[in-house]
Amino acid sequence: MSAPSTKPPTGAALAHSIPKVRIYGVPISQMSMDQTVAYLTKVIEQRQPHQVITANPIMVMAAQEDPAYLSMMQRAELIVPDGTGVVWASGYVKQPVAERVPGYDLLHRLMKVGESRKWKVYLLGASSEVIQAAADKLRTTYPGIELVGVRDGYFGDAEDAQVIQDIVAAAPDLLFVGRSAASQEPWIAKYKQQLGVPVMMGVGGSFDVLSGKLKRAPVLFQKLRLEWFYRLLQEPWRYKRMLLLPKFAIKVMRDKEKVTKS
Repeated sequence: MSAPSTKPPTGAALAHSIPKVRIYGVPISQMSMDQTVAYLTKVIEQRQPHQVITANPIMVMAAQEDPAYLSMMQRAELIVPDGTGVVWASGYVKQPVAERVPGYDLLHRLMKVGESRKWKVYLLGASSEVIQAAADKLRTTYPGIELVGVRDGYFGDAEDAQVIQDIVAAAPDLLFVGRSAASQEPWIAKYKQQLGVPVMMGVGGSFDVLSGKLKRAPVLFQKLRLEWFYRLLQEPWRYKRMLLLPKFAIKVMRDKEKVTKS
């Protein structure tokens, strides 16, 4: 009889253990923030590449219109319920997530844990001014973290190979990517295996908040689940995207019996 394998589980095997609810085919984690942080700590310890997506209703709706985007999301190892609409939808279909897991807060929780573990972090995205300011803020807040790379997100396909080479050479434990909503997740998915970083997470506008360019919604707005509205006040040009939020809610109510069967 052959000896049992001592190899650590693959990223896919680890991801299979996550409790999930499927919202229109998008597998949303039902873990709490604490459980998510503990899970990703294990991922880093085992050096298993994981793509982490912080999902909101706009992304779920985009996946309904674009089969390639849906497929990309389904291949991600972990999708956390960032948007309040996703949290509401899971409860509406009687398969509730434990709580909202905002990407901005998850970033900070991982940085805090990483201080004692001497994790290495690479920041990629936003403008040069914003990313440098965000890096300065993180260095001050988490001095135990080693920032092994900081690069803006203004590069084209022709520069991908160089960017990947730089990241691989830096060998970070955490890669935070803040580019446009339409490009950051597909970019991570496309190069996930080449990058080989244990945790690769799209963080959207988090660098803007860290840098001070944008303000985080006050606690009252967060408690009322109106962070999206506070951001709209700061960036009114986003109104067209925000119109998808009521469309998502109406769609979920209309499709209640079919939401989790997609």
